[in-house]
Amino acid sequence: MPGRGDRGGKKEKPRDAKGTLIRIIRYLMVYKWVVLFLLCCALLSNLGNLLGPRFAGKAIGAAEAGYRLGPGHVDMETVGHYAMLMLIAYVGSNVLSFIISISMARVGRKVAENMRRDVFNKLMKLPVSYFDRNQAGDIISRVSYDIDVVTTSLSSDVIHILTSTVTVAGSFIIMCSISVPLVFCMIFTIPVSIWFTRRMSKITRPLYRKRSASYGRMNGFAEEMFTGQKTILAYAHEDVSAKEFSEINRNAAEAYKNADSMGMTMGPTIGMISNIGLAAIGMGGAVLYMNGIVGLEQISSFVLYSRKFSGPINEISNIVNEIFSALAAAERVFQLLDQPEETADIENAEVLKEAEGMVEAEHVKFGYLPDKTVLHDLSFTAKPGETIAIVGHTGAGKTTIINLLMRFYDPDSGEFRVDGKPHNTYTMESLRRNYAMVLQDTWVFQGTIFDNIAYGKEGATMEEVVAAAKAARIHNYIMRSPAGYDTVVTEDGGNISKGQKQLLTIARAMLYNTNMLILDEATSNVDTTTERQVQKAIRSLMKGKTSFVIAHRLSTIQNADHILVMDHGDMVESGTHDELMKAKGTYYRLYASQFE
Repeated sequence: MPGRGDRGGKKEKPRDAKGTLIRIIRYLMVYKWVVLFLLCCALLSNLGNLLGPRFAGKAIGAAEAGYRLGPGHVDMETVGHYAMLMLIAYVGSNVLSFIISISMARVGRKVAENMRRDVFNKLMKLPVSYFDRNQAGDIISRVSYDIDVVTTSLSSDVIHILTSTVTVAGSFIIMCSISVPLVFCMIFTIPVSIWFTRRMSKITRPLYRKRSASYGRMNGFAEEMFTGQKTILAYAHEDVSAKEFSEINRNAAEAYKNADSMGMTMGPTIGMISNIGLAAIGMGGAVLYMNGIVGLEQISSFVLYSRKFSGPINEISNIVNEIFSALAAAERVFQLLDQPEETADIENAEVLKEAEGMVEAEHVKFGYLPDKTVLHDLSFTAKPGETIAIVGHTGAGKTTIINLLMRFYDPDSGEFRVDGKPHNTYTMESLRRNYAMVLQDTWVFQGTIFDNIAYGKEGATMEEVVAAAKAARIHNYIMRSPAGYDTVVTEDGGNISKGQKQLLTIARAMLYNTNMLILDEATSNVDTTTERQVQKAIRSLMKGKTSFVIAHRLSTIQNADHILVMDHGDMVESGTHDELMKAKGTYYRLYASQFE
């Protein structure tokens, strides 16, 4: 089986930025009426911003006209009138901006909620192979960090860019109406700013994409280390793990620095270009004023509008960096959403309500990778109620058979049949519901002991749960717990032992009454005394059920109806315990090695 993902990782292929942006906007359009209302508010806010300099110019013009007549001829009432209008315009504009910011933050959180819901639902539909190829930490990074980057940009940047565009266009039109010669003094800054922004975008986008990927790798490594903390301590491997993390962390920090340091040059550079334009306006305005072409009112208004014009351009250049970062994060989220789901049920697939338990494999060939075959030619028949034990060295293909039985993977050739029909003719859900499983890697979740046992059976009663717990020999332990069956199991069962976790999963399988059962080293985490008790319970559980048992301790499967002996993907022997012992082949050697 492939590993959990190469930390080096392949570089993700860049997606179409336009397509990615359209998909982000689709999430935003769920709240289109709210966004439309906020756009109207934004336009009104911009109108106030655009009127402010006009009123300021009018006030200066009135003061200048009165001053020319003499110091006592300034009409302060007119000046105060325009000053009050300017104040009203700016205050109204800022109030609307406050409303927009708060509302967009709420919309952004809703979009984040919807994206996370879609990603989680997608994860529930992805094949097991996806989780085999990708680190859990990297997946979590896409669900948390990357979605946060996208929605933060939505909350602050989308409306900002739209309103800034209106401000730039409106300011330019008004500047043209004030003085075309002054416009020519600063017009050269526009193409320079556009060229520089486009040039930088080609440089920064790959850097932001690399930054998101490096954070995913760092989270994946951290998740692995936290999961294996006890093993790290047991092998005194702390320094090695810390050194390896330092390298990964350094790469992530380097990627972050490269992206941000390059991106942060955009704002100051655009600001410098704008200031050069402002200097040109100052010189040109002075010449025009001395020649009587423009007055102080026009110059002062034009200067204010030039700041309105260049200010949003500076802001847009900074926002563009955030958008590139959001696009890089969105690419990773949409890459997950675009992953192929589990093989769809065939048309008119049958619902397997209650299997009789006849399971057959016919010439099954399978490999996790196209060029690496794990099972070469597997064939067997399990009649209803029989116990099939699967034994062999590590890597022989035992767990792979279980994966195929459950349709976590489909064979490359050959087929499995259940009750005489190919198992892909049944719906995936109904086929899996007909198997109860107890795996070596136990899984419990944060919740009560009752919830953990009743997980597979909707509407299970307390009496049924208690009966299953008693059969699994865990009832007494539960009753010694502080709250009995209402005792809360912490995340991943951190407050109970591995043996107790395994007994809980056995109780869960006992409650989940099906005619087919899979036991993968189901007693590997219990002590010898408890194992004897659990084996009695398991034998009771297996009565009348078609059972597939993977066991390394061969003493536990001597009563199996058939024992399949696997070796490097081939079934080299099959038969009962006595038959295989008499043959003195691979099984005999395996058995003898455990009792030497």
